[in-house]
Amino acid sequence: MSVPTLSGLLAEARASGDFSALVRAIPFARFVGMELTGKGGELVGTLRYTPHLTGNPLVPALHGGTLGALLESIAVFAVLAETESPKTPKTISITIDYLRSARTVDTFARAEVVRQGRRVASVRSLAWQEDPSKPVAAANVLLLLA
Repeated sequence: MSVPTLSGLLAEARASGDFSALVRAIPFARFVGMELTGKGGELVGTLRYTPHLTGNPLVPALHGGTLGALLESIAVFAVLAETESPKTPKTISITIDYLRSARTVDTFARAEVVRQGRRVASVRSLAWQEDPSKPVAAANVLLLLA
């Protein structure tokens, strides 16, 4: 029985449109409980709430680093879905705007590739909880393509 490679998982995900096996192959994504689904032609990342994701138990609110990781991850997955790159893009920079307190409930995110060149892609990510029109955080992510 052979262990699937990252490039094999990536090729399979692009062919099927199902990125769940690729997400499961990433230890951090498994740790935070991230899921990825395709809705209406776009990828939507879901961060299922668990108590270890709480940053401030007094408010209570999600940890900002976890929210930032969700925004960065969905940006990378959006680029992987839209390009033919054989490798995972590398983050050059990320700027996160925390717009409101993210409560301790499930959080969702989507990303849009704003501009893609030969070597760099600019991506805008949004995270929300119950209402997509009320984002809790947004990010601008610059990714180096392979």
